[in-house]
Amino acid sequence: MSAEPVHDASEIASLPPDRFLDREESWLRFNERVLALAEDPAVPLLERVGFLAIFASNLDEFFMVRVAGLHRRLATGVPVPSLAGRTPRQVMTVISELAHDLMVRHAACFQGILKELAATGIAMVRWSDLDAAERDRLHDMFVAQVYPILTPLAVDPAHPFPYISGQSLSLAVMVRNPREGGAGRAVFARVKVPPVLPRFVEIAAQRFVPIEDIIAAHLPDLFAGMEIVEHHTFRVTRNADLEVDEDETDDLLQSLEQELLRRRFGPAVRLEVEDTISDEVLQLIVRELGVDAREVYRMPGPLDLSGLSAIARLDRPELHYEPFVPEEPPALVDGDLFESLRESEMLVHHPYESFTISVERFLQQAAGDPRVLAIKQTLYRTSGDSPIVDSLISAAEAGKEVTVLVEVKARFDERANITWARKLEHAGCHVVYGLVGLKTHCKLALVVRQEDDGSVRRYCHVGTGNYNASTARVYEDFGLLSADPEVGEDLTDLFNHLTGYSRDTSYRRLLAAPHELRDGLTARIRREIDAARAGRPCGIRIKVNSLVDEEIIDELYGASRAGVPVHLWVRGSCALMPGVPGLSETIRVRSVLGRFLEHSRVYVFTAGGEPEVWLGSADLMPRNLDRRIEVLVRIVDDEQRVRLVELLDMAMDDSTACWSLGPDGGWTAHTHDDEGNRLIDLQHQLPRGRFLRSVHG
Repeated sequence: MSAEPVHDASEIASLPPDRFLDREESWLRFNERVLALAEDPAVPLLERVGFLAIFASNLDEFFMVRVAGLHRRLATGVPVPSLAGRTPRQVMTVISELAHDLMVRHAACFQGILKELAATGIAMVRWSDLDAAERDRLHDMFVAQVYPILTPLAVDPAHPFPYISGQSLSLAVMVRNPREGGAGRAVFARVKVPPVLPRFVEIAAQRFVPIEDIIAAHLPDLFAGMEIVEHHTFRVTRNADLEVDEDETDDLLQSLEQELLRRRFGPAVRLEVEDTISDEVLQLIVRELGVDAREVYRMPGPLDLSGLSAIARLDRPELHYEPFVPEEPPALVDGDLFESLRESEMLVHHPYESFTISVERFLQQAAGDPRVLAIKQTLYRTSGDSPIVDSLISAAEAGKEVTVLVEVKARFDERANITWARKLEHAGCHVVYGLVGLKTHCKLALVVRQEDDGSVRRYCHVGTGNYNASTARVYEDFGLLSADPEVGEDLTDLFNHLTGYSRDTSYRRLLAAPHELRDGLTARIRREIDAARAGRPCGIRIKVNSLVDEEIIDELYGASRAGVPVHLWVRGSCALMPGVPGLSETIRVRSVLGRFLEHSRVYVFTAGGEPEVWLGSADLMPRNLDRRIEVLVRIVDDEQRVRLVELLDMAMDDSTACWSLGPDGGWTAHTHDDEGNRLIDLQHQLPRGRFLRSVHG
């Protein structure tokens, strides 16, 4: 397919220089939408607690990765502007102010939810709220379980300021020798809150107190004979992005393990302190950590509300979403799955359709089938108790050829993936780590089976989400199960490219990054432009997690200027400005957040009236298009194409609750119609089958 330039040099020069939204600010706006779920009284109460925890965890990762990257650019003097044309320093100023505002709003939401929890019998209290009997019980608990693992670290000429590891909660304590009287000098000590302890300790049925309150109440035991002058909680966030030069290492796993150790010692990028902290203590911590005022966040305690996830899991059914049971299509449950796939491809939609009886069963049946000769699989993230890994191990132990590409550079899952890689190797699997300089992000499984007539057939799975049984319950994703020879040949060629030295990067039903995907998407956008100019049916519908690639955004602007309707469903960051006269008038951007995390990537091009539909692992970011192994597969079954088009159209329909993006980067919630009626919750409606027609019987 040709890809003639849609913009010549003069046309690009005519585009406004400020045509992109800032990526970092856009991401914070996404987390703001998560916070809005915690603030929504229509969401069940403990689910709102869960969204408070997700917001806090998301923000931690934002500082550890995105803000850390800005710090590196400032430190090295790299003058790379953001998409919005801001310098790194300008971006830092904007996101620091926005992050602070969101953290204040998060703390206020938490305080409001505390009152609602109390009305249901769930109490989260501070030490001052406890009665004598509760304090006695917690004293016994402290002596038996907490005191032995605490290590107070004093700062004096013989004891330098201790290293404060990232994400750890600490108590800053000022103590004084009472023998020196009131004129005695107070000295600083740090007490780390051990992460092995529960964040919130249950003192009675569904009555909790923060662990730091228990430790603070027993500081006289830790500093026997000393006067406790003051104490405050603080927390440091550090740069946690790994940097491994794959060209300079002979052992990727060993180098990665060493880098994981160094992650704890990255430079500080955020200091959270209780708002009760004195200026003297704060100045001491700031000086020792080397942070500036912009990186200090004074907040009401308790800090580190990511620990609320344990409270959110309390067994109170009336405070949760109604139980959700995935559908089990008969074609997946009954009979031989391989036989069903020989008849037709299957499109499964998680979590609405069961991951267990589709993807897991596919690999379990392959592992136990004596006619299966080989299994090839990519693993980017998987669950702690992984049936997928168990199936691969069983297959290897049964003598099948099993090759697993484990991506050990999957951010924040590096250590777990190293463990999985070694476990698979010990079981006899061939384990590889992908291509130098590229992350393998695609979700692929290939099963090679000898049929009854002696022929060899390939059975495939191409997914949009990870092979993770835990997240498959809450992440929205698609998977295509196929015995189509073209898909089988494509996956065979791709695995040969990943595990060997094959240079073949052209495929039949796949578009793969980094070689074909960018050009393939660009060509299809330009084809819609040609259709618009010729008066033929045209349109672009895209569902992704992030849209920040400048070249693709400019192509979409070109499509809009040609009159192509462009409907974008973007969960997270979006750097495109919709609805700008003369630039993006035909572009609409929507976001859907709710019970499930929208995670699938779907691309639909009208193609003159016969929609061309693709799904896979790739978002529209430079890293996905240029620095990762990504795969999209073309959907050829007519009913499946209709099913996916219906989904995207439903998300963009005015009757569906959503967030809409404005040209200024602000998001507006649409929850009710003009008569005050609540709009349709897409995720609630889908299981009822009104908008998606299952093709599985």
